[in-house]
Amino acid sequence: MGIGYSEKSKKLEVLLWSIALPGFGQLLNGKYVKGIFLVILEILVNIMGNFNKIIILSFNFKIEEAIAETNYLWLMFYPCLYFFSIWDAYKDAGGGMDKPFAYLPLVFSAYFVTTGLIFSSEFTIFGYLFGPIWLPILFLPIGLGIGVVLRRVLLKKYSKETI
Repeated sequence: MGIGYSEKSKKLEVLLWSIALPGFGQLLNGKYVKGIFLVILEILVNIMGNFNKIIILSFNFKIEEAIAETNYLWLMFYPCLYFFSIWDAYKDAGGGMDKPFAYLPLVFSAYFVTTGLIFSSEFTIFGYLFGPIWLPILFLPIGLGIGVVLRRVLLKKYSKETI
């Protein structure tokens, strides 16, 4: 196994564990205080926002019940906590260091997932209410796309300035 392969494997491992639960990637990176803090924050926001309950209700297509159970004031913290944890763990594992503005897709994902959550109790698409789980998920690719486009624009702008 070459050095490049094991470094990429480590970055992927950290990334995937961070997606599973905020703080796990930091723990893998040896950032124990930060990791434990993020896990505790995740649990706190999860419990206070009724996140697991609304996930179950949403997956069973009980959207109105999910909306009624959602504590929006707490759950609105979750997207930023989630995407920051992913980026931070990936960066600490050495990812994105040589790629300017690599954080932008995750930042804009957090913005748009939060926006989707804000409007999830009343925003419909073709007459369907998607609720606090599915609408934010639908807003995710929009945030990713805008982040990617903005990153490319900034890379072009700054590469021209150095000529």
